[in-house]
Amino acid sequence: MPWPSHRQNVHVVPALPGAAPGIFWTALGGRRMGAIDMAIYLSMQRVRFSSADGYEKFKVVFADVRNHLKKHPGFLHLTWWAHPDDPTWFNEVSLWTSKEALNSWHMDTYHKHAKEWAARGAIMEAIITNFELASTRLLRVCPCCGEFQDKPYDLAHEQGALAVACPKCGYHFPVMPETVSSTAVFKDQP
Repeated sequence: MPWPSHRQNVHVVPALPGAAPGIFWTALGGRRMGAIDMAIYLSMQRVRFSSADGYEKFKVVFADVRNHLKKHPGFLHLTWWAHPDDPTWFNEVSLWTSKEALNSWHMDTYHKHAKEWAARGAIMEAIITNFELASTRLLRVCPCCGEFQDKPYDLAHEQGALAVACPKCGYHFPVMPETVSSTAVFKDQP
């Protein structure tokens, strides 16, 4: 039986204050290759730091994480942000092609040392939840021509799917680029 023992639909709706019209909504999901189900894993972490100084020091360590994440086969996506209503509550979401890929990251020397460092006082609390992907859809409304799209897409090729312009008028939807601070890291699979 796949891990976890039950499937959960996970809906991610970026509703950022001041977001541009036509921003996409994504409902995550599984994919099939031939007759084999390919699980996608989402790991979500909510973090509180023991002090503002602890967070500033963490950002120095975290900024290098992209150089280590992208070496792992099966890494797809990592996003880090501050909660809009509580600036001391931080959120991290990472996506992986398998539980084994996620475990590979957890066994990575850099990750182990960063986690040990954070546990020595920088982090007050971390709440970690893991999900197995059930379905993936991309819903878009073009702010230029009003074209509505609702279609499944392969999460392993999300960046490619998000780069596709409106089929009716050619509008290019906003796509967040990868950041030097590692608060947004992406990698499509081959």
